[in-house]
Amino acid sequence: MSTVLVQALQFVFALSLLVTIHELGHFLAARMFGIRVDKFYLFFNPWFSLYKRKIGNVEFGIGWLPLGGYVSIYDSREKLFDAEARAKDELKKAKSELKKCTLEAEKEACREKIAALEAEIKSLQEQQRTMQPEPDELRAKPAWQRLIVMIAGVFMNVVAAIVIYAGILFTWGEGYYHNDDAEYGYVFNDTAKELGFEDGDKFVAIDGERVENIADASSTLIVTDSDHTVTVLRNGVEVDIDLTLADLVKLRNESEATVQYYNAGCAGAYFFRMNNPFVLDSVSDGASEAGLVSGDRVIAINDNEVRDYVDGVIALQNIANSDAQVTVVRNEADTLQLVVPVDEEARMGVTVHVIPNRSREYGFWESIPAGVMRCGQEIKSYWDQLVMMVNPDTELYSEVGGFISIGSVFPDTWHWPAFWSITALLSVILAVMNLLPIPVLDGGHVLFALWEIITRRKPGERFMEIAQTIGFILLLLLLVYANGNDILNLFK
Repeated sequence: MSTVLVQALQFVFALSLLVTIHELGHFLAARMFGIRVDKFYLFFNPWFSLYKRKIGNVEFGIGWLPLGGYVSIYDSREKLFDAEARAKDELKKAKSELKKCTLEAEKEACREKIAALEAEIKSLQEQQRTMQPEPDELRAKPAWQRLIVMIAGVFMNVVAAIVIYAGILFTWGEGYYHNDDAEYGYVFNDTAKELGFEDGDKFVAIDGERVENIADASSTLIVTDSDHTVTVLRNGVEVDIDLTLADLVKLRNESEATVQYYNAGCAGAYFFRMNNPFVLDSVSDGASEAGLVSGDRVIAINDNEVRDYVDGVIALQNIANSDAQVTVVRNEADTLQLVVPVDEEARMGVTVHVIPNRSREYGFWESIPAGVMRCGQEIKSYWDQLVMMVNPDTELYSEVGGFISIGSVFPDTWHWPAFWSITALLSVILAVMNLLPIPVLDGGHVLFALWEIITRRKPGERFMEIAQTIGFILLLLLLVYANGNDILNLFK
């Protein structure tokens, strides 16, 4: 199975799960207040559905367009809306026909038809405005109940994220790399070196705050809208490196090395990784015959410098099923060049001691508050990133991605801990994005409901129509921009 297909399957599975949970929130809240629901759909179903079944008054189904899902709440004005839409289509055609008319009699007939259609549309709009809601309609309910219905989807996504994070912590625990374990410091990419870092530097503090979790150090420096001062330990001496926001944006944009680090299956951060020397732990008979012994430190494979274990793995991947010219340092004194066979799986018959990560186990009851805390941290982190996107100096706007970007986040092999971790993060993203005060999103409806609760006045129908149109345009522009970025990145 191709890696792209594996990623696509994970994306569709995660999206299906999260959309179902989100819409279930709206559905349950609506039913709790006696509001009639006509449809509950996973994915959209223009023209036809892949599956549908009516249970009671609700049509449950699966659409063919995998871009989300929806709950259709009953509105007694639906027939009037449909009639208005048809009349507007007819009006558009009539105006087009008028432009083509040459005879005065034809023009007069078209004008009469246009006038009749405009009067019909005005009448339909007036009926919509004055038509009293039925008891089981959403608009018949008080504003506080409508507020709960609108926010229920976001609430369910937050709950889902908490449950998933708690499940991850209970099942697999929490793994992380601690700064204290970086005995040999870190290896940095070229951009970091240009800004003052050196291979072997070990983090001490960022802006005076001690560094413990390596991932926290990475996120602090990469997702930022301000300058930072990094203190590193270099040859036993503490050195301060002052980084401007422009420097940090440059670091974030240097992503090629990061992709390689992760593909090598090693722990790493965005512009640095823990330095794990390529020192041989054990040697097979074949490698021993080639001259390798336990304790040798590999410093080069063919013409590729090997600074650490990751460099070695990448170098071997490029020369699978061939002989390699391996340069080693033995007893920190002698430098030897040996010819070592590399098999088709890019191995040369040795093992290397890799610095292990730390882990923390959670009991069932411990995992619940830990899941709540993790969810809260992710919500704050994502919100901070959204705020930073409006600051052009951060250039985070250029990294907004669409469906391709989201799908590519999943690993190219099915790995349950990674799948659930990404799914939980997507649930957080879905919750935060839906709370944005944009009409057509849940956040827009929440804003209007809050306005009604506070002022005791409903927004006017005309205002709501204009707001919905603007919201739809904004959302469409965002989708075009995000997916356009994906397409452009394919050609870079």
